[in-house]
Amino acid sequence: MRLQKIEEKLDVENRDRIIRELEAKTMQEGFWNDPQNAQNTMKQLAALQNEKSQFEALKQQIEDCLSMPELVEESDLKKLTKALEKSEYAVFLNDKYDAHNAIINIYAGQGGVEAMDWTAMLFRMYKRYCEFQSWSTEILEETLGDEAGLKSVSILITGRFAYGYLKGEMGTHRLVRQSPFNADNLRQTSFAGVEVMPELADDAEININPQDLEFDAFRSASHGGQNVNKVSTGVRLKHIPTGLIVECQTQRSQEQNRKIAMGMLKAKLWQRQEEEKGAEVQRLKGDRKAASWGNQIRSYVLHPYKLIKDLRTGVETSQAEDVLDGKIDEFIQAEMRI
Repeated sequence: MRLQKIEEKLDVENRDRIIRELEAKTMQEGFWNDPQNAQNTMKQLAALQNEKSQFEALKQQIEDCLSMPELVEESDLKKLTKALEKSEYAVFLNDKYDAHNAIINIYAGQGGVEAMDWTAMLFRMYKRYCEFQSWSTEILEETLGDEAGLKSVSILITGRFAYGYLKGEMGTHRLVRQSPFNADNLRQTSFAGVEVMPELADDAEININPQDLEFDAFRSASHGGQNVNKVSTGVRLKHIPTGLIVECQTQRSQEQNRKIAMGMLKAKLWQRQEEEKGAEVQRLKGDRKAASWGNQIRSYVLHPYKLIKDLRTGVETSQAEDVLDGKIDEFIQAEMRI
């Protein structure tokens, strides 16, 4: 039975055990003494509870349909089939970190102000997608564009299987449109890069030698350019051996920002390890491909016609407004089937 396979994949008994443990943890004295840990626990608990309620509702609907098939309308059956198919995609998510939360980094590429505006559009697209999935989002770092948009933004997405669903979004995204930033409305092409990494637990197999870190503190700034406070709470970490740099300034204390920055650095180091493994496999196969940053995965054309096409799966649609509003299930599911 399809539903039974989904139930086995979701490991319902283990999930319910984790829910009970998290609920007990929230009741412990001093739970809110570490606000960041407490918030993360509450997000994890809410995500698991939401998954449980969605699955139980789906299970009840299927049981009702089987018990009274004569009362089921065709429209209801289509909705139920779609919900069942969506749940079945959990079967594809069997890699080690697929069930983890995700960290998405979006960077402006070629295209100047246009690319920064495109980065902000992608940020909104993914944020809306997360809202549709009932996942929570938190900005870990953002750098505003010089005139508009964003130079870069890092987001923590809290939700079961968030990484598994979103990991296929990694790569270069290309936008073609009439420029809103010049009087002639010229057609312009812009690029933005997307990185997707799993949020790793403190005990993950990524060890960072404190001597390999270069630490810098700076004053956190608001969107208006004014200091949030007069002490240096923003944190910048540089991993000297690799040159990787991460920043965090969203929290009110330097300790909280440093903890988040360490998590981001761990995720980046894990991603680099995975890329090196993949590069070695490709070398042994004799099939060299461009690095992920230069690998264009999807094209978004808004002028002279509207067409969004995934270059890996061939999936395309003319419903550009819907896609940019976060309705990207079709693309994500097609990538998962590869």
